[in-house]
Formats: sequence, C-alpha cells, structure tokens
Amino acid sequence: MSFTSESSVPTTAEDEAVRICRELIQIDTSNYGDGSGPGERAAADYVMGLLQEVGLDPQLTESEPGRASVVVRTEGRDSSRGGLVLHGHLDVVPAQAEDWSVDPFAAEEKDGMIWGRGAVDMKDMDAMLLATLRQLARSGEKPPRDIVWAFFADEEAGGVKGAGHVVTQHPEWFEGCTEAISEVGGFSVTLPDAATGAPTRAYLLQTAEKGIAWLRLHARGRAGHGSVPNPENAVVRLAEAIARIDAHPWPRTYIASVRELFDGVAQIVGTTWSEDSVEDLLVRLGGARRFVEGTLRDTANFTMLASGYKHNVIPQTASASLDCRFLPGHEEELLAIIGELAGEHVEVEIVHKDVALEAPSSGELVDSMRRALLKEDPGAHVLPYCLSGGTDNKHLSRLGITGYGFAPLRLPDDLDFVGMFHGVDERVPVDSVRFGTRVLGQLVANC
Repeated sequence: MSFTSESSVPTTAEDEAVRICRELIQIDTSNYGDGSGPGERAAADYVMGLLQEVGLDPQLTESEPGRASVVVRTEGRDSSRGGLVLHGHLDVVPAQAEDWSVDPFAAEEKDGMIWGRGAVDMKDMDAMLLATLRQLARSGEKPPRDIVWAFFADEEAGGVKGAGHVVTQHPEWFEGCTEAISEVGGFSVTLPDAATGAPTRAYLLQTAEKGIAWLRLHARGRAGHGSVPNPENAVVRLAEAIARIDAHPWPRTYIASVRELFDGVAQIVGTTWSEDSVEDLLVRLGGARRFVEGTLRDTANFTMLASGYKHNVIPQTASASLDCRFLPGHEEELLAIIGELAGEHVEVEIVHKDVALEAPSSGELVDSMRRALLKEDPGAHVLPYCLSGGTDNKHLSRLGITGYGFAPLRLPDDLDFVGMFHGVDERVPVDSVRFGTRVLGQLVANC
C-alpha cells in the first residue's frame, strides 16, 4: 500500500506510522490523574488535522477544557453488520526525565527503536491506526463493515474524562457497533516448538481483562504531641492495616482465558501443566510473564502514602492509596476482604471502580485477527490471554460492545516488552510498528 502525501513525497502507510508515532510522542500528554497535566487537546488537534487532510470529518469533544477525544466513522460495504470500534488513548503516564537515558518526549530513533513516553502505551498503536485510516481514506475503498475510529483522553486515570465521557455524552457515535479492538494484545513471545525444535512465535490476543478498584484508606486517630504516648495514632493504625492487606494470601484462580493460554503454550513446547505447577510455563513466557502472573489471582498493591505536617506532631489522620485488580466475578469478594482487613479504625473509600471483562476466544473477529497475523507471520500461533491491567474497553462495554486487545507487534525475543509499560526508557522497535501497520491493514480490509 502506498500513497502520495500532500508534499508529493512518495511514502507508505508503514513509513507514515513511524512518523506519526514519533510526532505523537513529541506532544506531551502526561496524565497525573489530578487534572494538573497538559491534557490531550494538542494531540487531539494533531489527530484532527491528519484526518481532515484526507477528507474525513472527525468529531472532537472535551469533557473539560483540554481533555479532548476524537471520533470518526467510516462506512462499510455492509452497514447492516455490527460495527467495529478501533480505539486508542492519547494520554500517557508521566515520565521523570532525570531517570531516562534519553529525553522522554524527543521521540529519538536509535538502535532500531523509537524511544519515548507512550512508545508502547500507546502512541504506537494510535499511529498504526491513523496511518491505516489515512490509507483507507485515500484509497476510496470501503471496509467490509462500518468502523468507528476513536482516540480517547484520560485512559491512564481510568478514562472517566475520555472514553467514559464520550460513551455517556455521545452514545450515538457508536450506534450499531458490537465489537471493539484496543491495546495490550497481539504482541509476540518466542517459544521453543516441540514439533520442529526451532523457536516459534505466539501472539497473545487479549480476550479478558481484570477489573479495577482504586481505593483510598483513611485511618482516624487522636492528634497529639510527638513526645507523649498515644494508643490512637492514626499512622500506626494505617500501618497495621497496610501490613494485614499486604500479607493476605490471595488464592489462585484460573479463568478460561488463562487456562486456554496455558493449554496452548504447553502444546507448543510439548509439556503438560497443572494448577499446582505453572512455573515452567511462566518461565517460557519471557517478557510477558509478569502480565500473566498478574492474572492468576486478585491483587492489591499500595502505591501512595500521605500523613502528617510536622515532625513533633502526631497527626489525626493518615491515608494510603491502594490499587486493586480483580478477576471476573470477584469484585464483591475483594472489596469485602479489603474492608475486613482494614479494620475498625480505617475507612475504605472507593476512588474509581470498573468492571472485569471476558470475551469469546473464537468467532468471526477473532478469526479475522488470526488471519491478518498469520499472513504476515506464517507458522506462528495465536493464543488468548487475560490482561492484568485495564483498557477503555470497559467503558465501551456499557454500550454492549465486546472488547479485545490487539495491537499487533512482532517483537525480538530479548526485549522486556512488559517492562516498557510505564517504565523508564520506554521504546518500541521500528520494525514492529511497520509489522503492526501491515497487520492492521489486512484486518481492516477483511474484518
């Protein structure tokens, strides 16, 4: 696929995806979760320009000044079929520049990689979608069904000011849509193939994701002088609650997508597995291991603490932020356990909560994703898996839309891909972006 840009320089969708990825990274859209960041408006305006340049008529909406999302619909050959939503988010988590070996917003290209905050989460996928959409618009061709292309704000803070706002205020933009595709799926891991003795790639298609419960614990006590014994110290009460919650042994639970993943890996490498022995399979998953380990049980991790205002004053209150992720069907149980472990002197506040999701691991769309991947990487395998984090598919699910994670990337086997998410020196291989653009082009043509 190729086209001629407005500057009359011949290029390809793959070339353009690389360029757009770098240009998006250079737009700082850091989301601090408290409204203090730059917002997504500059990136949304950039996206609007890219789409308007090829004759499309996108819609821009803001949940509040600067928190912008962009949506556009392309008509398919058969609009009676359920529409497909292809979506990404424009915001990124913050980056501490002093920790990086490069400027996190310079989008430097070196060692065959694009470096910068958002390179994998998820301005690479945004770029692949935009390049694919621009190519589609310039070709004048229609995909098999209607496609809604969405670029949301605020995903890194739960999506309330992005996908949540759009779904609530403009549900008509998604009318007739039944399925959606977004991030953190379709990437490869390298496994030893027992049948051939050679390394083979397996692409992990996200068919499930854990639910989110962002909680804040508030301990109450009695203020006092730091030199006087105080059995009602709020800091101590909070510390005791933290210790109880951190020590809680969350039991392992194997949901369907996890079982299918382990079954598939075991078949490829020529072994067996049991619920009591999964270490061998986890080791073989390489860089994807941490994502998969996070789906074997509910989790509760403390992330922030706040208390006190002077060294010699015992404070009246102390608080801690807790990031809980629960498997499908475990929401009420997890919240009850946290409440019990927190104890009588600690209040549990729900800051943000959203559902866990499960989607079928078979069907027409799954077959289309599999065909698109295998056309570019014949002989590879496609396996379902559950994401330990969350995506904007949660918001779309309120409209009855079934969501998958499919940002296709063929990765080098020595790249710690999972470590790139929210990590220092985040980067994505240029060849992977090119590969993903080709796969998405195949998918759009045959969805």
